[in-house]
Amino acid sequence: MTTPLIIAVDGPAASGKGTIAQRLAQHYGLPHLDTGLLYRAVGLGVLDRGGDFGDADLAEQVARALEPEDLFDTTRLTDRGAGEAASRVAGHTGVRAALLDLQTRFARQPGGAVLDGRDIGTVIVPDAPVKLFVTASPEVRARRRWLQLTARGETLSFEDMLADIVRRDARDAGRGAAPMVQAADAALLDTTDMDIEAAFDAARRIVETSRAR
Repeated sequence: MTTPLIIAVDGPAASGKGTIAQRLAQHYGLPHLDTGLLYRAVGLGVLDRGGDFGDADLAEQVARALEPEDLFDTTRLTDRGAGEAASRVAGHTGVRAALLDLQTRFARQPGGAVLDGRDIGTVIVPDAPVKLFVTASPEVRARRRWLQLTARGETLSFEDMLADIVRRDARDAGRGAAPMVQAADAALLDTTDMDIEAAFDAARRIVETSRAR
């Protein structure tokens, strides 16, 4: 029986992990889940209900009611506000517990899958045969995200974007529930000086090395 190929891709915002995960999924013919969209959908759900991000009970209720179609509005889910909302609700233990089963089932489907997020290799599938931790300098990540958002018509300064990135990094790494950390057995991929083709090639080589063990 062929061993399922589960690829866990973790890292901070705008590191390139999402694009790398998508490319790996296409290359290996595997389903892909951007788990950050789940938390963004929960954060927006709290906003839509007029709630407060600090209301852990409400955030958990939204997470447990989440449906696949809630992930379809990718334009709204990928704007600046959604990213901030996701970071705010992701620290609630109840939210993470509510979404854990969904993510685990996705990862363990026949043949495997590619998942990207903040705690895939440490919490969701700690036994994944392939783990990557993708990162880049805060300045480079902020510029990538700033260019993406301004191209869509959003108005913000680079300095504000950098401040957002630094603030989200600190919140994601410092939260009590499943903080963002590099798994001990994850390969580090720093994309600071890489374009997407170079980053994907480096990621593919990491996967092939892991599979050959």
